[in-house]
Amino acid sequence: MSTVVIRRATASDASATADVYLRSFTAALPTVVRPRSDDEVRAYIRDVVVPSRETWVAAAEEQVVGLMVLAGDLLSQLYLDPDWRGRGIGDRFVALAKERSPRGLSLWTFQVNKPAHRFYERHGFVEAERTDGSGNEEREPDVRYVWLP
Repeated sequence: MSTVVIRRATASDASATADVYLRSFTAALPTVVRPRSDDEVRAYIRDVVVPSRETWVAAAEEQVVGLMVLAGDLLSQLYLDPDWRGRGIGDRFVALAKERSPRGLSLWTFQVNKPAHRFYERHGFVEAERTDGSGNEEREPDVRYVWLP
C-alpha cells in the first residue's frame, strides 16, 4: 500500500488537484449540477485556490489523491479521489483542520450528500443550519455543520 503524505499544495499540484475535485464531485454528487465547466474549475483552482488559499493535498507516490481547503475556521473543501476513499485520508484531513483551527470549524455540504453527513458527524460536527440552496452557486439545498472543541 502506498504511503500518503499530506502537505501544502504547490503551483505544480494545481492541475492534479482540479482533476481530483472533478472526479470526486462527479462520483459523490451525480445529481448536483455544477455551475462551472471543467475548464473554469481548473482555472479557478490554478489561479485562485492554490496560490491564495490554505490548500492541502494528499499525495501517494507524488500523485494527488485528495485536497482540503481551509479559510480561517471554514473547512471550505474536502475532496478525495473516489479510488482512495475509505483509507483514512479524510480522517487525517479533518484532524489537520482541527489542529489548524483549534477553536472550532464550520463547513457546508449538500443535503443530498448523506455519506458526508455521516463522515462529519462521526468527527464531532453537528448540524447548525439547513438552507434551500439559494445562497450557493449550485442552487442546491445544503447543510452547515459546526465543530467546537
